[in-house]
Amino acid sequence: MTATTTAHSHPTAVTHEVTNQAPPLTGHDAAADPVLLEGVNREGASWHLDDLHRFGRYVGSAEAQTWADQANRHEPELRTHDRYGHRVDEVEFHPAYHALMDASVSAGLAGAAWADKRSGAHVARAAGFMLATTLEAGHLCPVSMTYAVVPALRHSPELAKVYEPLLTSRVYEPGLRTPGEKPGLLAGMGMTEKQGGSDVRANTTTATERSDGTWRLRGHKWFTSAPMNDLFLVLAQAPGGLSCFLVPRVLPDGGRNTFRVQRLKDKLGNRSNASSEPEFDDTVAWLVGTEGKGVRTIIEMVTMTRLDCVLGSAAGTRAALAQAAHHARYRSAFGAKLIDQPLMRNVLADLALESEAATTLALRLAGAADRAQRCDAGERAFLRLATAVGKYWVCKRQPAAVAEALECLGGNGYDEASGMPRLYREAPLNSIWEGSGNVSALDMLRALTREPDSLEAFRAEIGAATGADPRFDVAWRELKGELVLTEDAPLRARRVAERAALVLQASLLVRHAPPAVADAFCASRLAGDRGLAFGTLPPGTDFAGVLERLPA
Repeated sequence: MTATTTAHSHPTAVTHEVTNQAPPLTGHDAAADPVLLEGVNREGASWHLDDLHRFGRYVGSAEAQTWADQANRHEPELRTHDRYGHRVDEVEFHPAYHALMDASVSAGLAGAAWADKRSGAHVARAAGFMLATTLEAGHLCPVSMTYAVVPALRHSPELAKVYEPLLTSRVYEPGLRTPGEKPGLLAGMGMTEKQGGSDVRANTTTATERSDGTWRLRGHKWFTSAPMNDLFLVLAQAPGGLSCFLVPRVLPDGGRNTFRVQRLKDKLGNRSNASSEPEFDDTVAWLVGTEGKGVRTIIEMVTMTRLDCVLGSAAGTRAALAQAAHHARYRSAFGAKLIDQPLMRNVLADLALESEAATTLALRLAGAADRAQRCDAGERAFLRLATAVGKYWVCKRQPAAVAEALECLGGNGYDEASGMPRLYREAPLNSIWEGSGNVSALDMLRALTREPDSLEAFRAEIGAATGADPRFDVAWRELKGELVLTEDAPLRARRVAERAALVLQASLLVRHAPPAVADAFCASRLAGDRGLAFGTLPPGTDFAGVLERLPA
């Protein structure tokens, strides 16, 4: 065979020479992000930076990214019975899922912060949670609920004494075993039912007390994630009213508790995470907190998971921006790199503003949560209102931002191999989880009405930037009027929440971000000098100054 007829030298082979594609975004330190690092320092967790960079290198590794892909391609499978017909109600996961869980729990992203006495422990945990989200969001649902369960469980000190040391462990051990025999536990939550949804007071699951101090539950939950977790906080109707209960999958004597998994949800995204409909039938439970005060008890858990919604959406937005920026640095069109094309620079700068504002607010909330746990009443009051506002806006903006970032990659971004479709499918989740947009906006009104201390703390935080930018001053003056509630407040709740979030973000950026970022944010988000789509920042924007803040 002559050289001209070999397969290697066939003329058509040159059509597969790749000259204008971005390499995979791997082998980097995902923590090498100025916005993230500055926030961690500012909110009191500078002592964590070495560990954060170590975790960032794991997140940026090709191996971890392969696990993320595999965990979503090989979805969890429900096994209701064993081969002999015994009811087992177990969910099987791909090994990649367990690898992700082990890494995140070992990094302290579950309950470990509650056992860490260092100032800034919850900020350190938040930063790691954001990095893990940029890698793969689904496995963080059980991680988040385990973090959030601790303050709620403390309403029953005798239960907390037994379970808290295991919930704050850094050891991940999958499988159902007697809780006291495992080196670490994971927790979940069962609130919503098919007839009520967010209106949990419409729940029909019943609780009956027994003479031994335990309770028996009967009912059906509609959306309970991570059914292979060890413990669950569940709402049920007791004689004294809606109450909160602890339900273990395995009882202290080693027997299986009744936790019949009827089916797994076929979800838009979050595919690596199993979400289920469990049925309780004479299910053993222990009362947490006071009978009839179930919402007040479990709201401690809900508040912390809402914080994680903000952290997760900020991180998901930043992950999409990182992919778009990486593509633009390598891809050429019309004689220049995309990153140097004026209109692409406008798009990326606009996305960067959205991302930096979301990340800065998320870490400010984490800092407030940390200080609130250390008995700072002002920070606790600020957190109450700011979490509702942040949950509404940051989570609401993620789908639009991710869609725009995906478009930066063109057709490549629409291909599953790019990872962008997974980010896009994930984007709406946090705006729904733990209260949709309407619930969050109305929760803001509830805080304004019932907790005047939260409004004063919110005012103090925003007002700290007064005088630094005239556009901010005008927006803050107008918002003060909006925060005085009138009869039509429920109708205007979304509008007020949006404006409150933007003014709060502007206050943070004016005080903490470079002038180029603060100026562009105030011009576009407060003064309205932009269009309705991303990439419509006005001429005169310091694009170079904003783009310096892009993640690596």
